[in-house]
Amino acid sequence: MFNSIFDASTPGLEITTALISAAVALGLGLVLAFTHMKTSQTTKGFLITLAVLPLLVMAVMIMINGNLGTSIAILGAFSLIRFRSLQGRAKDLLAIFFAMMIGLACGMGHVLFGTVITVISVLAIILFSCTRFLEPDHHERVLKIVIPEDLDYEGVFEETFKKYTSRCRLVRMKTMNMGSLYKLTYDVKIKHGVKEKEFLDEIRIKNMNLKVLLSDPCCEEEI
Repeated sequence: MFNSIFDASTPGLEITTALISAAVALGLGLVLAFTHMKTSQTTKGFLITLAVLPLLVMAVMIMINGNLGTSIAILGAFSLIRFRSLQGRAKDLLAIFFAMMIGLACGMGHVLFGTVITVISVLAIILFSCTRFLEPDHHERVLKIVIPEDLDYEGVFEETFKKYTSRCRLVRMKTMNMGSLYKLTYDVKIKHGVKEKEFLDEIRIKNMNLKVLLSDPCCEEEI
């Protein structure tokens, strides 16, 4: 059932078989692009890439056709593209890998297997994206506070943390501005119902109105 549609006993590649593989690769690429568009924030350029990439990978697989030297050269080309591209989000990297899987499956003639895996993967992506399953706690935060060097950081924020957080842990401390300032990084969990602005305002009073940053753990910023 999942055998390749390519006939190993026949030399060369029939045009009908190649067109079937190309149509399936492009169709599954469009399904992937549409799924990514509905489940993630993205751009039209990236969606076009997802739609066309399986077709291009399929064409590369057909051109390789078991040639070891060509395979190594293509692997080097893919490596250059990967390391010269901008760092993407986890879902974008998953989509790129997904598109390459579709292209590899169609390029080897396993169009039915690629279709089945695509359907299962798309259903899993939609399920995980539309439900709270695997969703992290949105009250987890990274708190970064800049304080002057003469401020006793060990006790000055203790009452504020007890009032606004259910957990607080100092994870990093470093000097800034030739040692005249310290930057403290805390792993905190905000209590339910707390207004984050009031939390930050109280910290600003105690750190002499120096910089304070409260961010999500997945998108930390420097101050």
